[in-house]
Amino acid sequence: MAEKEEKDRTEESPEGGGGETQKKGLPLKLIIIVGLLVLLLAGGAIAWKGGMLDRFTGGAEKAAETKKVVEAGKSDIGPIYSLDTFIVNLVDPQGKKYLKVKMELELSSEELRMEVEKRLPQFKDTIITLLSSKTYEDVSSLEGKLQLRAELMAMLNQYLTSGSIVNIYFTEFIVQ
Repeated sequence: MAEKEEKDRTEESPEGGGGETQKKGLPLKLIIIVGLLVLLLAGGAIAWKGGMLDRFTGGAEKAAETKKVVEAGKSDIGPIYSLDTFIVNLVDPQGKKYLKVKMELELSSEELRMEVEKRLPQFKDTIITLLSSKTYEDVSSLEGKLQLRAELMAMLNQYLTSGSIVNIYFTEFIVQ
């Protein structure tokens, strides 16, 4: 009988009864931890998919683009062709935002100047069309200006056969 009483005491004691509670509590804690991890991973996936993490993951690419621009400025500059000032309406629901840009084209060679002059109407049309398709958010940041420069160079170089535009310099850039 003494054994039975001791057995009953261990079952009633916090240590004896706690063993069964701990067995039930461990899976509950495990479920909570796993649930939190799943939520955290899902949130990260949604943020990544939505582009919210671009400032962290795209930093290396943006730094490389900026480095290219800086290195291009260090080398000897080629012949420059000045374009007229462009004033366009930006894409805005109220139609009240304007962009005023003056650009200088750096050419790969002096011989290219004649071809640029010949294709000037095509250049102006392309520049006006591209600039007027942009929003204020597209052109207000440094990344936006670098992207605009790259797009302009790619589009204008499609017209050229005897050389290329090496760089575009914005000498005036006003958004109002």
